[in-house]
Amino acid sequence: MANKKLNRTSEHRKALLKNMLNSLIKYEQIKTTLPKAKFLKPKADKIITLGKKDTLQTTKLLVSQLQDPKSANKVKKTLSKRYEKRNGGYTRIIKAGFRYGDNAPMAIIEFVDRDIEARKVDKKKKETQSKVEKKDEKKIATA
Repeated sequence: MANKKLNRTSEHRKALLKNMLNSLIKYEQIKTTLPKAKFLKPKADKIITLGKKDTLQTTKLLVSQLQDPKSANKVKKTLSKRYEKRNGGYTRIIKAGFRYGDNAPMAIIEFVDRDIEARKVDKKKKETQSKVEKKDEKKIATA
């Protein structure tokens, strides 16, 4: 038995893995259940190792596995440069208690030596959008 099945069909499991990988690469830290984190860890480490090899073939493999050119680009340019002296062990799992609703064991999976500002990637956009909306409201009120 190569993989944990996570009580999902193979298509659902592949989509779940792809989405979790993209989120982990984008935010560099995600909170999920412990079995999902243990399922994700070796895949994430393999993606970083693949990104270290700077060839066209590995770039195409990254884009095909992640289905997102932005994530593949971040792996190639940022993460592979950060971990070029490290031989594996790019991620860590920290146990984070139990979920309130169903008592599932929770965990935080994150990159070692992660960029703390990566968590706030989407929050900046929301703040600037709300500022633009307030300016529009002021223009409408004065007109």
